[in-house]
Amino acid sequence: MSAPVLHVIACAHGTHDAAGRVVIDGLRADLAALLDAEGPGAQVHEAYVDVQSPSLDEVVAALPPGEPAVIVPLLLSLGHHVHHDIHHAAAARPDTIAAAPLAGAGDDVEPRLVTVLAERVAQAVPAGEAATSEVILAAAGTRAADGQAQVHALAAALARATGLPVTAAFGAAATPPVPDAVSRVRATGRRAVVAAHLLAPGYFHDRLGESGADAVTDPLLPHPLVARIALDRLRSALAEAPRGAAGGR
Repeated sequence: MSAPVLHVIACAHGTHDAAGRVVIDGLRADLAALLDAEGPGAQVHEAYVDVQSPSLDEVVAALPPGEPAVIVPLLLSLGHHVHHDIHHAAAARPDTIAAAPLAGAGDDVEPRLVTVLAERVAQAVPAGEAATSEVILAAAGTRAADGQAQVHALAAALARATGLPVTAAFGAAATPPVPDAVSRVRATGRRAVVAAHLLAPGYFHDRLGESGADAVTDPLLPHPLVARIALDRLRSALAEAPRGAAGGR
């Protein structure tokens, strides 16, 4: 008897930005390709928690009964969408579990995110300007204390990786706001370099361009490491699931 299909719900935030949709679609395709390389048995589904359709709840409700499913958040950090939307979607269906977001679910910093961010900063800071530059790690923002803590920990790790001063700021829901952080750096006479802690182009990345920074990095995508992080979050969720959940894989 063949093993049941594992339904992998690759759940992103959603965006009206066409370029942002392209790179998120690319991330989902990269994850599917990695799963295909490991052998048959996984089916990747598209889902969103906001803006786009199909919604996460719709996708979960439409899955065949009795077949295991894992929601893989294509989201960077802990926050409302992880704690509420994804948690409740997983709880609403038997045999369904949720993986951690790309940053993980604990205090440890994901080193591959540091690697990608450091690459983006290196592209935005010419060697001759490093000594006069300060980096502002700009996240979309969350009211969740654990999500804010993840961003601050990532900023500290990025400082160690780049040798540059790095502080955290947010586009919404948390302080300091990115424009305030930019103003603080520029008031010292240093170049303000905003490192976009965002997966894709869209509303928040557009706002970074209006922050008054001397330079703004590209989003994290496209980058092959991001899909590998998502795959590892999936593997960890399956390994840590209670026996019988998600098919007991």
